[in-house]
Amino acid sequence: MSLNVANQITDIALQYPHKRSVVMPVKSFFSSSYSYKHLTFIELEGRINRFCHRLLRLGVKRGDKVLLFVKPSIDFSVLTFALFKIGATPILIDPGMGVKNFLNAVEGVGADVLLGIPKAHLLSRIFYKKFKSIRLYLNTSSFALFSKSITRSLNKEVALFEATDMSEDEMAAILFTSGGTGIPKGVVYTHSIFIEQTKMLQREFNLTDEDIDIPGFPLFALFTLSMGMTSCIPDMDPSKPGKSDPKKLLENIKDQGATFVAGSPAIWKNLADHCLKNRITLPSVKYLVMFGAPIPVELHQKFKKILPFGTTFTPYGATECLPVSNTSGKEVLTETAQETLSGKGTCIGLPFSGVDIKIIKNSFDPIENISGVIELPNYEIGEIIVQSKSVTPGYLNMPKKTALAKIGDDKGLWHRMGDMGYKDVKGQVWFCGRQSHAFKFNDKSFYPITIENVINQHPEIDKSALVKKDGIGPVLILQRKDKKTAVSLKAHEKLVTELQELTSNIDQAKFIKELIFHESLPVDVRHNIKIDRLKLTQSINQKMDEK
Repeated sequence: MSLNVANQITDIALQYPHKRSVVMPVKSFFSSSYSYKHLTFIELEGRINRFCHRLLRLGVKRGDKVLLFVKPSIDFSVLTFALFKIGATPILIDPGMGVKNFLNAVEGVGADVLLGIPKAHLLSRIFYKKFKSIRLYLNTSSFALFSKSITRSLNKEVALFEATDMSEDEMAAILFTSGGTGIPKGVVYTHSIFIEQTKMLQREFNLTDEDIDIPGFPLFALFTLSMGMTSCIPDMDPSKPGKSDPKKLLENIKDQGATFVAGSPAIWKNLADHCLKNRITLPSVKYLVMFGAPIPVELHQKFKKILPFGTTFTPYGATECLPVSNTSGKEVLTETAQETLSGKGTCIGLPFSGVDIKIIKNSFDPIENISGVIELPNYEIGEIIVQSKSVTPGYLNMPKKTALAKIGDDKGLWHRMGDMGYKDVKGQVWFCGRQSHAFKFNDKSFYPITIENVINQHPEIDKSALVKKDGIGPVLILQRKDKKTAVSLKAHEKLVTELQELTSNIDQAKFIKELIFHESLPVDVRHNIKIDRLKLTQSINQKMDEK
């Protein structure tokens, strides 16, 4: 059998031809409830194959880099697997990263083909210089202007297609980082990495073809479909997870009997609050997976009341290396929560099978070989590096960024996660924040997330960010749950006293120079929950300059 991630769908279609694969909720103006359309696995395989023939007929070739701009839909998965199958490389860029970053990513990737909805083609005409590398424009609409329709005459194509045999180091896809701590970067994936990731996730969560998935992050469907799971697209905008409607998501979960749900913590925070307010439980859900940011202990506590037969999970990883480690809500609440709430960082669990993690002396310089690192003992905070078969080879057209992120080794590359943390005696890894967010003041190292975990447990505080203010030192930016920035002097003094008591056992907290209240702290575009510290720091320093 050839090496191609699309073969996983072919195999599932042979085993379970009439099992539902992709499911799409549909709501009409005449009904308050959803109806659902779907493809069986044999229908999914047939549609993938028809698109393979159609794409080749329209001029897409093996090795072409294809900008894929399709909304979450049945055909998102179909087109992605079709591109895999013919040996083309889908490029997936999150449009929520901001117009400037988005257009720079498009220009930098040097794509050959644009395949997308009419809006994407309009954008390519307005900003034509950014799309100058494109030689072929393909439209998902049957009414295509200045481009070719990929759906026209699709049903006339043959429903059989043999996957292109790909080598281990050939590109399968380019997935972009969000750019939350720098410019967005195109991460190179191979077919073997996708296949390995699918195996790792399936083993870790004991997933079977009987499980039903609702992916809050669309790419997760590529993994679960490859396992033979039914995947139902939720009724939400994945580029704005913080604005997801919990009522819609709840209806999708209940209608489909979902057992595995995954996505940004911002999605599940909304759902948890809605369920608790209305005394709703989710008996079908066995695995509620949250990723993209440290998970508050409070959120695990909420879902303990909502999931009678399941629990939360918080796998750790990055676009460049996924998955890395994992822990469950049960483990957090019984073993590590108290440590987190006392300033010890966030436990991100034990490594996945086949993953090696080291904590090394922090450095911002390139490290050519693993022999050049200094590995730190347990409980000493340093830089987190990871080695596994799912470590990606580098960034597209960014040799300097690749050299900075990778460390050579005879056994394979190590990826520098850009995070700070430590190991405990059990081998569990503890996350202490991003490398770029840590800072020094008065010869003391500050790892903001460790203090913020403590501050955020106060009932009046929704979010907090410890940053370094120019000329002053550490300051704490706070967002109240009621979003008030001005309160009475008495209420303010009471809150300050209570926060000081919460952090009384943390030495670094004594150096905090100022408390600043913001109505709403800026968050990242992808997960809508990680605080945009760069933007926040620039904002408070700019205000100080204006004074």
